[in-house]
Amino acid sequence: MSDIELVSATKSFGGWLKRYKHRSQVLNCEMIFAIYLPPAADENDVPLLWWLSGLTCTDENFMQKAGAQRTAAELGLAMVCPDTSPRGTDLPGEHDSYDFGSGAGFYVNATRAPWSQHYRMYDYVTDELPALLRDHFPLNGREAISGHSMGGHGALICALKNPGRYTSVSAFAPISHPMQCPWGEKALNGYLGDDQESWKAWDACELIKANGSSLALMVDQGNADNFYTDGQLQPEALSAACEEAGVPITLRMQPGYDHSYFFIASFIDDHLKYHFHHLTQ
Repeated sequence: MSDIELVSATKSFGGWLKRYKHRSQVLNCEMIFAIYLPPAADENDVPLLWWLSGLTCTDENFMQKAGAQRTAAELGLAMVCPDTSPRGTDLPGEHDSYDFGSGAGFYVNATRAPWSQHYRMYDYVTDELPALLRDHFPLNGREAISGHSMGGHGALICALKNPGRYTSVSAFAPISHPMQCPWGEKALNGYLGDDQESWKAWDACELIKANGSSLALMVDQGNADNFYTDGQLQPEALSAACEEAGVPITLRMQPGYDHSYFFIASFIDDHLKYHFHHLTQ
């Protein structure tokens, strides 16, 4: 297991927001992640919420913009934010667009060269990084998962592909049906190739149709989100897949809200309390 090196530590609401770097064997590069440890972690092991961020984001966006630390501190909830893609690999074309390559790992395991050398974000967030966290931090083994946009897609597929792993799952404006939207089509084709049958393993709607879900889903979506109106997000397709499979879903359409962190900050406390309820059952 690789060692971790502290990058920064900032006191926040009695707890600590820390950033660490480490060498990832799965991604074959150096990675940075952020973790918030509430005051309760000084005395006891605490539950953990995973937050997966969206396109162009790093580990810092959520921790700096969501305003989640106050409630996490009150609840005694740790939060971890991985990065959104491998870094420093400099593959051909990796930095050419915002929605593929750097900052856009889509939480899949790439099978197409040259991306398969590094872009295995699914294995990183479900296997390698969790093992690293267990070795180094006071966590009690109870985990929930959430995310935004591309990270909402990531949270959904991680939960759906790992029944029993997480106590709960939620998402803000997730890319719900990537096989049927421009962002998803570009990413899945680029990372996996043109066999669309293989894409189904990375699409929340297709996973629910095939396997159902042991967890209820909670999704917030702003109705003034331009990516919603452009057809990138498709929460209605997710809701329809859940209805067909008999999977409970709470889809909250939030009037006037867009795709930004102002939207996330407005409702993050609801999500933290939702997850903490399930984490402590």
